[in-house]
Amino acid sequence: MQYATIALPGFVVQFGASKRGQGSMSKSMARVRRALDEAGLAAQIVETAGARTAQEAADAVGCDLDQIVKSIIFRAETSGDAVLFLTAGGNQVCPQKASALAGQPLGKADAALIRAQTGFAIGGVSPVGHLSPIRAWADPRLMEFGQVWAAAGTPNHVFALCPQDLPRLCGAVVADFTK
Repeated sequence: MQYATIALPGFVVQFGASKRGQGSMSKSMARVRRALDEAGLAAQIVETAGARTAQEAADAVGCDLDQIVKSIIFRAETSGDAVLFLTAGGNQVCPQKASALAGQPLGKADAALIRAQTGFAIGGVSPVGHLSPIRAWADPRLMEFGQVWAAAGTPNHVFALCPQDLPRLCGAVVADFTK
């Protein structure tokens, strides 16, 4: 299926979906689109005008900073696996609280680990569409909104969803892990 692109001030809205490998949708974004479709969510993927930070993404889509879902990945030091913390845009992960939730010390995840486990490049890590299952936690602050925006597999694409769908979509546990 092809998708239509409509330019609006500050961002581009893409309607419809593209099969993996067809059209101009990247493989990463296609995995996100497929995961959303399989979950029964008709979320629209929005291309931001080069947003590389949570604030820039919030400005591009016209929402509050905390409505941006930041995908923060750490390396679990004991298992070597990546672990995901979905954080409200203005919040920061508290390493001690995050380690306690993960049940092991956490360290910095490098780009190779992030790409290998999620299939996404840093800056475009989506909560859904990962190559391998990933343990995940969600910031309770996100649940305070009717709508939040998350990366759609590239650093320049986001999609909106109801935050209450996050735990179901990615197996995230809602827990306090922020400073």
